[in-house]
Amino acid sequence: MSKAKVLPQYIAGLSAAFGAFCMGASMGWSAPVEQMLTKEEAYGFPISDDEFGWISSLLTLGATCVCIPAGFVIDWIGRKPTMLALIPPYMVGWILMIFANNVAMLYFGRFILGVCGGAFCVTASMYSTEISTLATRGTLGSFFQLNTVSGLLYGYIVGGYLPLLTINILCAILPLIFVTVHFFMPESPVYLAMKNRPEDATKSLKWLRGQDFDVSDELKEIMEETNKEDDEPKESVWKALRRPLTLKGIGIAVILQALQQWTGINAIMFYSTSIFEDVGSGLSGTICTILIGATQVIMTLIATMIIDKAGRRILLLISSVFMAITTCLMGVYFIMQESDPSSVESLGWLPITSILLFIVFFSIGFGPVPWILMAELFTDDVKSVAGSIAGTSNWFSAFLVTKLFPLLKNAIGSAPTFWIFTVIAIIAFFYCMFFVPETKGKTLIEIQHILAGGKLPPKNETETEAEKH
Repeated sequence: MSKAKVLPQYIAGLSAAFGAFCMGASMGWSAPVEQMLTKEEAYGFPISDDEFGWISSLLTLGATCVCIPAGFVIDWIGRKPTMLALIPPYMVGWILMIFANNVAMLYFGRFILGVCGGAFCVTASMYSTEISTLATRGTLGSFFQLNTVSGLLYGYIVGGYLPLLTINILCAILPLIFVTVHFFMPESPVYLAMKNRPEDATKSLKWLRGQDFDVSDELKEIMEETNKEDDEPKESVWKALRRPLTLKGIGIAVILQALQQWTGINAIMFYSTSIFEDVGSGLSGTICTILIGATQVIMTLIATMIIDKAGRRILLLISSVFMAITTCLMGVYFIMQESDPSSVESLGWLPITSILLFIVFFSIGFGPVPWILMAELFTDDVKSVAGSIAGTSNWFSAFLVTKLFPLLKNAIGSAPTFWIFTVIAIIAFFYCMFFVPETKGKTLIEIQHILAGGKLPPKNETETEAEKH
């Protein structure tokens, strides 16, 4: 019997994750255009620093508002149709950004872009893990974060060297590229099985695994798992969400998503240009921001290649240790700068090196892993809604961090602000050490058994235990 092909899975996974590229470009737009909007009045009307703060953060607020509704929609109409349906509102968002003649249009445009990007974050992550085999699940799950940071870099590059109108147009065409490619991809076989469409699920699996691959065993397993509740009393989503194992999984996923943001990544990414100009590094803010973006892409690509070999938990532990060290060093630099500016004249490299190392270790652990675990911890009947709750935690935390970071920086200073991130990274280390399970190479049944507090028993015992839950 032939082996399952990997390339079709990669193509479909990257296609879905291109929605994250669109969102990343929207996020990356903020840093390079800040001076254009607040100092140069590139739109033809004044924008204050506070208004720009809202323009930046409304993207994440929009994503916060849509995640839970998106969880219901993707179970109602499907993963692929949901992603395709996001393109018209995406275009509306960018049209508002292109033709804005007042701040309100920018607010609405950014909010709509956030809504579409947040819906993609739930749908694309779910889709990527559902089309994968056990051996490729971590890699495909990493595609979402890889495309997000690639989109950020795209936003940094076009934003750093082109006029505002051109930047907006080059970002606006990205959703059109997505719909052109993803239109030809298959629907998730798991969703098709949930809707009791075995023939369509077979076609999807054949597309993903290769026409010569025997998908009957995999199809049988998916159908049994997704439809086993048909023989039991129908359970509402809300009741299913209150199952002890589901609540435990939601707790882990929500906390990891919040920790991803509260360790400071979006504060650093959104305000990277300003940070570099503040430290007087000798390099332009644009160059340093692009350097950050390129570092993040390279390291996320490396994480994509090693995540199914190294494991999820160990990468989270390594990531949190180095994020704590680097944010602590940044705090030390800024406290020295505030007390005696001459003492750091030759240390402009320190915050830049610290930020780059922060990005390196964030990208191999806390960048991709929370998104992967979000799609791995739950049974199929609650996966969409439970995952969307975790996604809401991420975007709401991102909104709070991007709003609070400049306020804290002005109120208590840069050094204490970065030391807050240090403390949160230390908390993240101990949380991952004691509470986060290793899911590498585990089936859904095995993951559920680990959440129940048991070691892995023989396969037949594992199945029996999972059926109880």
